[in-house]
Amino acid sequence: MTEHLYIVTGASRGLGAAITEQLIAPGHALLCIARHNPADLQARAAAGGARIEQWNTDLGDPVPVAARLQRWLAAFDPAAAASATLINNAAMLTRVGPLESCDDAEISASMRVSLEAPLLLTAAFLRATREWQAPRRILNISSGLGRHALAGTAPYCAAKAGMDHYTRAVALDEANRKNGARIVSLAPGVIDTDMQVHLRGADPQAFPDRGTFVGLKEGGKLSSSADAAARVLAYLNRPDFGANPVADVRDA
Repeated sequence: MTEHLYIVTGASRGLGAAITEQLIAPGHALLCIARHNPADLQARAAAGGARIEQWNTDLGDPVPVAARLQRWLAAFDPAAAASATLINNAAMLTRVGPLESCDDAEISASMRVSLEAPLLLTAAFLRATREWQAPRRILNISSGLGRHALAGTAPYCAAKAGMDHYTRAVALDEANRKNGARIVSLAPGVIDTDMQVHLRGADPQAFPDRGTFVGLKEGGKLSSSADAAARVLAYLNRPDFGANPVADVRDA
């Protein structure tokens, strides 16, 4: 019997939690990576017919996590995989404001979680699955802020722009390989998550676009995590997934 393997980072909150919930299905094996995983997730997965493993770990120290992932995948029987998918969802937003208002440790932690960890996990995934015959996909959860900068969000903008561009480079690498992995950096739309609460609560002097985000909330223009997850997974399952390595969930 084969399983569809999914690795999800940031699986305990917001979009990551919603993606995880919607991936619980018979024939699915999930590895969920987060600082804190819900205690009842194992039982929910079992009830839904999925197999699940949870790692409570901090992607602020990504090198050992990537090494662990590579070892874990190396122990996985490739013949048992109907497909393998890495979903890099975890990210960290610093305090909102000019770059110099963030301390060095905060900026470094944000870049480690939001960019270094996806790079390392992608490398580990590709190394460990290089000889697998099953289809392999990497879905990087990007953001509009990686493509349209806003004042007060420099570290997050830098991380997401870096994610988009490394995705382009990896797509070029994989296009030249037999059974190369397909990779997409996908903007998921504007979602009603803790990040939005963070932006709406920012000092207007430090974040001039605060009113725009308040207006999105008051105008009912924010997607729920569940709705956004459904659109993200629908995009992941498109037959042309990977044709455009940097995309938006709203693309036709």
